[in-house]
Amino acid sequence: MDYKYEQASEVEALDSIYCGDMQILQTEPVHKFNIPIKSETYDDGDGLACQLIFTYTPKYPEEVPLIEISNEENFGEIVDKNELLKLLNEQGRDNLGMVMIFTLVSAGQEWLNEKWDLIKKEREEQVLAKKRADEEAEMKRFEGTRVTVETFLAWRKQFELEMGTPAKREREAKDKNKLTGKELFLRDTTLNESDLKFLDDGDAVKVDESLFQDLDDLDISDEDDEDYVPGQSGSDSD
Repeated sequence: MDYKYEQASEVEALDSIYCGDMQILQTEPVHKFNIPIKSETYDDGDGLACQLIFTYTPKYPEEVPLIEISNEENFGEIVDKNELLKLLNEQGRDNLGMVMIFTLVSAGQEWLNEKWDLIKKEREEQVLAKKRADEEAEMKRFEGTRVTVETFLAWRKQFELEMGTPAKREREAKDKNKLTGKELFLRDTTLNESDLKFLDDGDAVKVDESLFQDLDDLDISDEDDEDYVPGQSGSDSD
């Protein structure tokens, strides 16, 4: 096989196929060139892209060309370029004896599309999962906590510890509602007016004078009047 001829013919064909995209890096001692590949949605601003660099060996196409991957875009941690490199080398071994660069580029292009489809699917599933989680959280917020016998008994025990027993709460409520004399006096204004009303109605008060003895018959001196202390009976003896 004329390796040089096979190689030169393939480079010419590839330059026609990938016109404007293929870049020849060297021609001697062997050809070296790169061809960019990208997923279908990359031109829309969302997708994967990289460059495949091929270097012929002296006995290509009966040997697998040297393959490199560079300028990866949007690979990040979600795309392993070594996985793509492994795939291309396997494809090369499967196509030994015939020119294979177009086949390898097509395989790389398909791999990027499949990877990007998986990435988009995972992202969509994450968005849906978050949406479902938010909806469930919102439903739980309106539902509240489901009450079981066990949770109710635990709640009641804690409530009674904090608030006291029902009988104790009833007593405290009654004591709280009781009013002192002062509070009654301040609340009921009629009590304020009762004595005044009694005095105003003095003409209506009748005194039975027969209940009193004739004060003239009592032997009360002026001195006794001066020493008299209300509420004190009799005289003090030395």
